[in-house]
Amino acid sequence: MWFPATVTTPATAEPVTLVEAKRQVRVDFDDEDDYLTDLISVARNHAEKYCNVYLAQQTVSVKADNWCDMAHLPVYPVQSVTSIAYVDSLGASQTLANTVYELRDSKIVLKYGQYWPTQQQGSLITLTAVVGFTQVDPDVKHAILLRIADLYENRESASEPAWTSFDALLSNNRFY
Repeated sequence: MWFPATVTTPATAEPVTLVEAKRQVRVDFDDEDDYLTDLISVARNHAEKYCNVYLAQQTVSVKADNWCDMAHLPVYPVQSVTSIAYVDSLGASQTLANTVYELRDSKIVLKYGQYWPTQQQGSLITLTAVVGFTQVDPDVKHAILLRIADLYENRESASEPAWTSFDALLSNNRFY
């Protein structure tokens, strides 16, 4: 079983720039730059939760009960594995050598002739990885821009229809 991921190094770049957001909301002055920058982050976060993916590159740490959990990682897309740490059967903290495993899309598999080490009963395995896209698909980017425009236009609670353009644009980009 996987536990919720923790962001250890936050995203340094957003999939939508301030210039693109200003163009979307038709603003050509600088008074709202801080607010729009916040909305970019909020809209990206909303899209990430909706799709169950990380859109901006960042480093996360996630814990698992057992080695068999590596067959389906709970985070996507994984760009690289930084480390896999565990507690061995003698109680010593260990880092799994990258010669033992390889990353294949959304899973970690053993290399030929390798085996998972024995972990201390009840201990957790900690995977640290760089996740996120280097560039998001145009439909995802457009959904984020639509969300920014909605949030900018409606600064208070507003009712939304059950199915929006945001949903339609993101529905094919979900990760299960």
